[in-house]
Amino acid sequence: MSVSLEEIQRLAGRLPGAEQREADRLRPGVLRLIRQDIACVFGRDPAARTRLEVVTTYPGVHAVMMYRLAHPLWCRGWKYVARLLSYIARIWTSIDIHPGARIGLRFFIDHGAGVVIGETSEIGDDVTLYHGVTLGGTTWSRGKRHPTLGDGVVVGAGAKILGPITVGAGAKVGANSVVIRNVPERQTVVGIPGKVVQVERGAGDGVHGIDLNHHLIPDPVAGAIACLLDRIRLLEDRLGEHGCIPGGMAVEDECDDCEARRVCETESPRPVPARNGTEQARGLR
Repeated sequence: MSVSLEEIQRLAGRLPGAEQREADRLRPGVLRLIRQDIACVFGRDPAARTRLEVVTTYPGVHAVMMYRLAHPLWCRGWKYVARLLSYIARIWTSIDIHPGARIGLRFFIDHGAGVVIGETSEIGDDVTLYHGVTLGGTTWSRGKRHPTLGDGVVVGAGAKILGPITVGAGAKVGANSVVIRNVPERQTVVGIPGKVVQVERGAGDGVHGIDLNHHLIPDPVAGAIACLLDRIRLLEDRLGEHGCIPGGMAVEDECDDCEARRVCETESPRPVPARNGTEQARGLR
């Protein structure tokens, strides 16, 4: 049985098979991908004014452009050349994107310094990362070891998403969070380790439905404090006392110079009943 040279090369990983060739044919070319990466900046960064400014002064765009050139080389077996391009991009932009990562359309890295994207990371369309984000692995073994981000995900500055977990489409990760578990679609996660604090958000009003208001997220600590204050007031009512003056029975007995009112009693999410019948701060899990 004779085997063609193309089949030998395909089996050796040098050329893609028929299915991959068809996928490559339908997928936008490198130049079109880069044009889309540049165009999406204007919908996510109000500071962007002209294409010339974006192309020449945005390090996040430079890093993505270099990745768009390096990734096809990596897929075709030119591993060293691809790594060399990514290394040059890292020196140039302080952004480290492994050429083996899979990144979708209209990808934007804002500011960019300190961003790290590992080899087996998978990123969907319309994803936005801010500076200091890490998509890292948690094992030395080969195979899938980096995160997968769905379409429309927004990751705040300094956040770390570690391991082969999935962040669902439309989710938001708060700044400086450390995410080590899966995040369902359209939910918001904050904290160390990351916890879901807001569920089933509506679609964003930006371009492609992207919600960049990643600062408008509930504060689980403020919610817990509000819950404790309510329970203290309940205990005071049962004891027949009011305020912080011993034996106080009226509102006037509250201290006028106590800073706790200004620090602790800011507007925050109100407690809601949990499923087990106990009170729990909104958003806490």
